[in-house]
Amino acid sequence: MLVKILSIFICATAFTACSSNAPEIRALCLRDDIGNYVIKWESNPPMQGNVKLFVSDNPDNFNINTPVGNVNINDGVTTYITNDNMTRKYFMLSFNDKVYQIVGSRGVVMDSIQNLRDLGGYTNNRNFTTRWGKIYRSGKLSRLSEWDSMRLNNLGIKTIIDLRGTDEIQKSPILYKKIKVVNIPIPTVDEDHISRLIMEGRMRKGDAILFLQDMYLQFVEGNSSQYASVMEQLLKKENYPVLITCSLGKDRSGYVSALILASLGASESTILKDYTSSNDCMDITKIAKMANGLNSDAQETFTALLNADEAYMDLALKKIRKDYGSMDKYLEKEIGMDEKKREKLKEIMLY
Repeated sequence: MLVKILSIFICATAFTACSSNAPEIRALCLRDDIGNYVIKWESNPPMQGNVKLFVSDNPDNFNINTPVGNVNINDGVTTYITNDNMTRKYFMLSFNDKVYQIVGSRGVVMDSIQNLRDLGGYTNNRNFTTRWGKIYRSGKLSRLSEWDSMRLNNLGIKTIIDLRGTDEIQKSPILYKKIKVVNIPIPTVDEDHISRLIMEGRMRKGDAILFLQDMYLQFVEGNSSQYASVMEQLLKKENYPVLITCSLGKDRSGYVSALILASLGASESTILKDYTSSNDCMDITKIAKMANGLNSDAQETFTALLNADEAYMDLALKKIRKDYGSMDKYLEKEIGMDEKKREKLKEIMLY
């Protein structure tokens, strides 16, 4: 029997509300080196009993009559073995048929797309969770393998929001043309210009750090109308699932993702966690080939530019607090995300 996830979460919420001893459960899902899914969990206080594992290609529907695993809660881990690297899997954990958790691997396996990952699975300040499979973020889609095109098809994405400028798009057009693409350009310095500065020795590691600091301050100070346009796209249910893309999926996509998570009530620690996850999802060896053969100073500079150091996002968040008093005030005054619009986004993105 297929069940809608909303009913599962109503049951789980009712259990939590009625029991003062309801455990706090934290679960996560990772992919191992050969593509299997490793699901881990812990509870506070510790629970006794069994965990049933259900798998689905759709995070909103699971067949609760066909568990693919049944293990002891104290094991704290189980592995789902698969040879399928084309279709993304989601998992529902049932703890003693009373408490439920849905998990997925945040990173999406791709051959030719950098930093593609899901904004699902984050908990907000009211203990609601961002829905899996609704908003993705990534680097550019200009070198799309046949396999990756099929993987994108399987994600069911309906809308791509491209944050790159006109010149960037002309140099590296999106090759995936099967769905709606909305271009909302966030200005940035030309990548080729930066590369020339580095190779000519006119930008070093310290300069790169200052450059990124200035970029994140500019994210706060400018581009409000563009961010508002992104949010307007996200307030339309028919646009989902959505993929937000820029050059590396790190800076512009990172800041927009921060605004989305903040609008959903996520904490600053969650925002910083999502931001720094780029370090785990980018293959720097592929990106920094241009640094091969250069001196150590140039290589360090390239590495600094590719690093998602939480200090950059933290600098932007601190400026928001300083200039506006709070994130909510910034979202309302600069981005147009008043309480009514934030609640609408939460209805779409939270359970």
